[in-house]
Amino acid sequence: MKIFPVSAHLLRPQRPRARRFSACSWLVLFVLTCLLGACSGGKSAFTQSGQGSYYADKFEGRKTASGTTYRGSKRTAAHNTLPFGTVIRVTNPRNHRSVKVTVTDRGPHAKGRIVDLSRKAARKIGIIDAGVAPVQLQVVKKKR
Repeated sequence: MKIFPVSAHLLRPQRPRARRFSACSWLVLFVLTCLLGACSGGKSAFTQSGQGSYYADKFEGRKTASGTTYRGSKRTAAHNTLPFGTVIRVTNPRNHRSVKVTVTDRGPHAKGRIVDLSRKAARKIGIIDAGVAPVQLQVVKKKR
């Protein structure tokens, strides 16, 4: 019987090679991620609770931070961080009335407040008499 020399590297246990994903696998993973994100039902939508107020009459006709002209007869709002053009639902938890408004300005600039509403929007949810009232915000449509 003949004995053949064996190299040392053949005797060492081999580690399994890491699997690499093919382009097709990445495409499938991407599509599934997109579908799951789209089907989440909006549970990760931005919401916020705090004090809301409305614009004073002196701002009628003035330019907003987005460049549009403020009109109290439109359903608009000012928010400090949401992008211009974002549609939000503002709800008054005291009477459960809500209104959809479009963010067109930055503000409010008073401490403790989260939104300034146009006069029309404030009237719709019943905060005109109070001036400042608790509100809840929920993003309905993000600006793209």
